[in-house]
Amino acid sequence: MGVVVKRVSTKKDLKTFIRFNYELYKNNPYSVPDLYDDMLNTFNPKKNAAFEFCEAAYFLAYKENRVAGRVAAIINHRANETWAKKEVRFGWIDFIDDPEVSAALLSTVEKWGREKFMTTIVGPLGFTDMDGEGMLIEGFDQLGTMSTIYNYPYYSKHIERLGYEKEVDWVEYKLTVPDKLPEKFVKISELILQKYDLKIKKLKRKEIKGKNYGQRIFDLINEAYAPLYGYSSMTQGQIDSYIKMYLPLIDLRMVSLVEDKHGELVAAGITMPSLSRALQKAKGRILPFGWFHLLKALFVKRPKVLDLLLIGVKPEYQGKGVNALLFYDLVPVYQQMGFRFCETNPELEANMKVQSQWNAFESVQHKRRRAYKKKL
Repeated sequence: MGVVVKRVSTKKDLKTFIRFNYELYKNNPYSVPDLYDDMLNTFNPKKNAAFEFCEAAYFLAYKENRVAGRVAAIINHRANETWAKKEVRFGWIDFIDDPEVSAALLSTVEKWGREKFMTTIVGPLGFTDMDGEGMLIEGFDQLGTMSTIYNYPYYSKHIERLGYEKEVDWVEYKLTVPDKLPEKFVKISELILQKYDLKIKKLKRKEIKGKNYGQRIFDLINEAYAPLYGYSSMTQGQIDSYIKMYLPLIDLRMVSLVEDKHGELVAAGITMPSLSRALQKAKGRILPFGWFHLLKALFVKRPKVLDLLLIGVKPEYQGKGVNALLFYDLVPVYQQMGFRFCETNPELEANMKVQSQWNAFESVQHKRRRAYKKKL
């Protein structure tokens, strides 16, 4: 029996779509499951503000009457307009090690894209840069993070066999938290503070809304990330959603802000304890006991690893060492809280401005992921 691809059209189908990833990776020690409720919201046009400028369709592949793969087809009209492209994205792609299944899934997205007058297919990409992006091609023996995709090594072989070529690569680093900040690093940081008349700001909970710091942080991220590959600026709806969803969970000791003499925000660093092991124990569910593992990792028995969630520097201050100020402030916090390692988010391999900031630390580039493209 061949492969049959069906479009997700019911709540039951969507549940199957989400749970397929959990089933495929349930015995994998490196994969970190998404929270089921978060995924329901992500794929729901009424809950995900990205649907203000995106359209999508979800597909399941069946072989011998069993689910064998899944894929989302997405058009981010805002990104296409920003970059003058006509691209359809494939995302949330998973499949068993069967070339017939992967071919059927991707040909379905290609067909859907052509029907929408797109000329290129790219992926894996989500609705926006706030979703996981890039197919893992190095680092299969490394634990994933909350915000990244894990996949089996055979995925890229299937993709390349179908004529897909490299679009961009992202790299990730694991940093060792130093026992003491290097004296040279401290001196340079203090010199930068003085030279540009900057100050480090520690955020208070009441200031997120009261002084509009939540909005200001995401406005800065929009400005800092604007030149990056495929980026489409967050809408106000998205920003409101992220402020409500994520900032209440952040330990504000692990947030660092840099302001100029006028109180304008010029850099922001948002970090948090790694939730990778907690999410594995929760198995993608808050209930009945998933909440316990997550809260424990956040507030009780923190892991030795932390995630660098968002690092942003205002464009006119990039390349001036301002990013060092964030770690000048945060590394002593990490030491006090008992962290030993940091995991970076994916960084474009050509973004040397970002990667150069790790030169002051003991670091290893331990993962690489790739976006593929193909003409339609």
